Amino acid sequence: MRIQPTILHLDMDAFFAAVEQASKPSLRGKPVVVGGLGPRGVVSTASYEARRFGVHSAMPTAQARRLAPNAAYLGARFGLYRAVSDVVMELLHALSPLVEPLSLDEAFVDLEAGQALDGTQGGAEGAQEVGERLRRDIRTATGLTGSVGLAGSKMLAKIASEQAKPDGLVLIPVGTERGMLAPLSVRTLPGVGPATAEVLRRAGISTVGEVVEAGEDELLRLLGKAHGAAVHAMAHGVDDRPVVAERDAKSVSVEDTYDVDLTDRTRVRLEVERLAGRCVTRLRAAGRSGRTVVIKVRSYDFSTLTRSETLRGPTDDTGVVREAALRLLDGVDTTAGVRLLGVGVSGLADFTQEDLFAQAQAAQGRTAAPQVHEAHQAHQARAETGAGGPAEPGRDAEELSGAVPAAGEAAPAVEEPGAAVPADRRWIPGRDVRHALHGRGWVQGSGVGKVTVRFEEPDSAPGRVRTFSVDDPQLETAEPLMLGAAAAEGPADQSPAPAIRPKSRSGGVDASPPTGTSSP
Repeated sequence: MRIQPTILHLDMDAFFAAVEQASKPSLRGKPVVVGGLGPRGVVSTASYEARRFGVHSAMPTAQARRLAPNAAYLGARFGLYRAVSDVVMELLHALSPLVEPLSLDEAFVDLEAGQALDGTQGGAEGAQEVGERLRRDIRTATGLTGSVGLAGSKMLAKIASEQAKPDGLVLIPVGTERGMLAPLSVRTLPGVGPATAEVLRRAGISTVGEVVEAGEDELLRLLGKAHGAAVHAMAHGVDDRPVVAERDAKSVSVEDTYDVDLTDRTRVRLEVERLAGRCVTRLRAAGRSGRTVVIKVRSYDFSTLTRSETLRGPTDDTGVVREAALRLLDGVDTTAGVRLLGVGVSGLADFTQEDLFAQAQAAQGRTAAPQVHEAHQAHQARAETGAGGPAEPGRDAEELSGAVPAAGEAAPAVEEPGAAVPADRRWIPGRDVRHALHGRGWVQGSGVGKVTVRFEEPDSAPGRVRTFSVDDPQLETAEPLMLGAAAAEGPADQSPAPAIRPKSRSGGVDASPPTGTSSP
């Protein structure tokens, strides 16, 4: 533990949804939900306006539509999210060389390792000044808000940023940790998932203060030596984990959930081939190669298996990855129906096997050695040991660049740049378009051969809505525009919150954003 609160945790507020609101003036101050839009879609992020209706991440989109029928439901635009994230991360790196990104929208910063405290009052007051300046700089650069936590450890800094949400700053003075933690739920502690919480509940322990009162011996008896000791230390506010600048990706993967179960074997093979191509596109964009190819198959009954094959050397060749994925698929029975498919590459390296042809030939003559496990076991392990702590309702399901959400159902439908787009998926709500006469806009809805577009840009006034035929030759998809300071202009009630005190979540909300294919 440090003697000053010099570990900073930044968590952007409802990041995906906030980017969409900043990009689309007509949606500012309105409920917005980003995620999968099909019958089996799952919410990735909900704006705070949507959360007031009970919508939260990881909720089935169908349920969200029942709770907030007038919200705007949009597909994800990961390219834009990554670009905005890069701007935010640059601001963090200006504070310190020790920046530990956790996802696109959050990171730890070690202020002691940088020059951020130079010229300030130092100590707690200096750290608070740095945090407030960071929040102002983020708003100026992107038009978005972020919540900041400051403490003497990573665990406490993250807890502080959660308490600061939305658009606030909370500093936990060193020496006050136990009093602050005592009334909180045991689920607040990293590594305490549903199973551990249930064990503690049965023993009459539901708060962090009760964990402290139980004592280390009782925790060791209930949870085992390693886990019990860790929970005991965290309940006392002890967390000596350093901020680690490099968090190298271990794998690159893509996956899709299908509205209707796939039963045709030829269709399944074609989908695996397409996913392999998308995976390699991401692999090359990251400048990496990999030697282990993995497929993921989730059946109609939610049973999930993965199979993997390790190649002779790392590769970024589409043909090699595709053939390996198809060989793995050959050993999987898909006749009962498939609801999700995924292809990934792990064992990443910064170089590529030169003799790809020889590698592919050798691989074809080798019998794959599949590794099978149930997905729920992996999910349970993540829930119990995840460094970021348990997922709470309403928490954003936002992932690192190049990764796919651990729960495949939560991955929003999104096209890769340059990929062939099926006609029935071209006009996804929220997607950027350009019309030869009307200029830039975004897809508001589509159906029965029509697509409705609202013509506006991040720095414009709310725009007009027009409807076109889906095959209108003057309408085409477009790349999104980057956010800037102009995107901060919104309803008057969206002004920044006072320092230290999080902005109130109460208040009315206009729940009538434009939806469907309505005309002006």
